[in-house]
Amino acid sequence: MCSIDGTLLDFKNLDRLAAGDTGIHRLDPRAKVVVTLVFVVCVVSCGKYELAALLPFFLFPVFMVTLADIPALYLAKKIAVIIPFAVMVGMFNPLLDRQVVLHVGALGISGGWVSFASIVVRAVLTVSSALVLVAVTGFPAICAALERMGMPQPFAVQLLFLYRYIFVLTEEGAQVSRARELRTFGGRGRGIRVYGSMIGHLLLRTWMRAERIHMAMLARGFSGAFHTRRQFCFGIRETAFVLGWSLFFITARLVPVAHLLGSLVTGIL
Repeated sequence: MCSIDGTLLDFKNLDRLAAGDTGIHRLDPRAKVVVTLVFVVCVVSCGKYELAALLPFFLFPVFMVTLADIPALYLAKKIAVIIPFAVMVGMFNPLLDRQVVLHVGALGISGGWVSFASIVVRAVLTVSSALVLVAVTGFPAICAALERMGMPQPFAVQLLFLYRYIFVLTEEGAQVSRARELRTFGGRGRGIRVYGSMIGHLLLRTWMRAERIHMAMLARGFSGAFHTRRQFCFGIRETAFVLGWSLFFITARLVPVAHLLGSLVTGIL
């Protein structure tokens, strides 16, 4: 039950962070969505051996976290949850790709280890950018921005409802878990049959509650339009934000950073 309540609190913390009043928060959501999309595309498009090319991209999440006053430790904990999945994706690379592609002194590093590290780094970068986007914008504003950028309204509304359904699911799950704990003694009530029945009841409870929420929204005049805390205004600041970061991402993606660093070190020596 504590883990379910903690998950719900984490989601609510992202909404609370989105209510900030920093310069990053006041930017038009469309600008932040576009910059994040360009960031993710550039990061994902890097080759599996281009580990050094990913290093400049860390500047973006650090910049956003610093200016938006997002707790770095909170963000690091959320990213740490994703790292095991990235490790599972690339854990067999060192066994399948044993050709040496990098030398550190007398130590030869195979391409499998480089690609494995690249997968983990890219996972950290993309997940951190997504979390930062939600923390400085809010999910309703992101959906509204996507709709204004051309996404069909039914898709945007469904995306927003899916996000809100997570809160309904976790709240009902916490209640079901609490009821089970109050009615179990010793080892009773902990079998597979009990958990199967709980999942079925949970789906029914969340479905019925979601129906009641939908009826209440219709009774209050909901027509599919988004209402955000701030008005959309794409001005000079947003244009500079999009052009500046997009230019930086594209440059970092196309310019071989490793060769530049090697040339710089050679020139200094």
